[in-house]
Amino acid sequence: MYLPIHPQRASKLDVERLQPGVVHRLFVDLAEDGLGLPVSVPVLALRGKRPGPVVVLTAAMHGDEVNGIPVLHKLFARTDPATLRGTLIGVIVVNIPGFLAHRRMFTDRADLNHRMPGVENSDEANSYAARFIERIVSKGDYLFDLHTASAGRVNCLYVRANMDEPTSARMARLQRPHVILHDPPTDGTLRGAASDLGLHAITLEIGDPRLFQPRFVRHALVGIRAVLSAENIIPRRKTAEVPDPLICRSSAWMYTTHGGLLTVLPDVGAVVEAGETVARLTNIFGDPVHSYTAPLRGVVIGKSTDPVSPTGSRVLHLGRLDAVESEASE
Repeated sequence: MYLPIHPQRASKLDVERLQPGVVHRLFVDLAEDGLGLPVSVPVLALRGKRPGPVVVLTAAMHGDEVNGIPVLHKLFARTDPATLRGTLIGVIVVNIPGFLAHRRMFTDRADLNHRMPGVENSDEANSYAARFIERIVSKGDYLFDLHTASAGRVNCLYVRANMDEPTSARMARLQRPHVILHDPPTDGTLRGAASDLGLHAITLEIGDPRLFQPRFVRHALVGIRAVLSAENIIPRRKTAEVPDPLICRSSAWMYTTHGGLLTVLPDVGAVVEAGETVARLTNIFGDPVHSYTAPLRGVVIGKSTDPVSPTGSRVLHLGRLDAVESEASE
């Protein structure tokens, strides 16, 4: 059941003081705005009636990536506290300024997901990131960081994980995504900061920006619950058989070398062969300017949907498939 609709305010998350058996609505303070008013993240918290690990789930690290929000709503609505072992912490929106402004970036145009774990007594983004890590993320044992493609692009449902770390690899496979990208976190991401603190962490890329997409939401929810079941956090349940994901040991974006109007040909999730034409560029009059071919055999993880493409624009995100067979043979 839910507590009354009015959320509680907290200066930090105190898991041990949460009343077991009910879903708590909280606003956890992280900063103050120019009026001195608190900037607080909305949190759902459910402490089971049995002891166990703390699972942190985060959505809207980038303010326009909202598909993770209904995933959290549905997860908490469908979890029985009587059978839950441990605690679920769902941060519904991480990047409050970006979310309210319908934009990806933080207030000072910083990418919050490249400022982790932050630095106290520093600029806005670093201070916010440091408090977010200390007041919420550091309480966890597992992390699911829910993202989507950014504006002007679309993604298949895929997972970023360190596949050399057994628990994270198992979490990634249980998501049953189309693609798993082996991606040890080294670039200031939330996943990297959480891993450094000892959390088992993966990033879910759940479809497209600025949309609620029920199909992607449903798939992500099933995958998260499969992990929780496998880790004995919720009761074990049978899941449907699905094809094994494609596991890519590396990936890269292709970029335009000229400016013009871009059309990307393959759908996300499609496998393309080396030398296959994947995009065409015309000038503003419709005359052909350039075509782009795949440099190797790969799977289209994501692609641009914005036709207006100056030089250096992203074309598509290609996951290498020449490493899939070699990994399977190890």
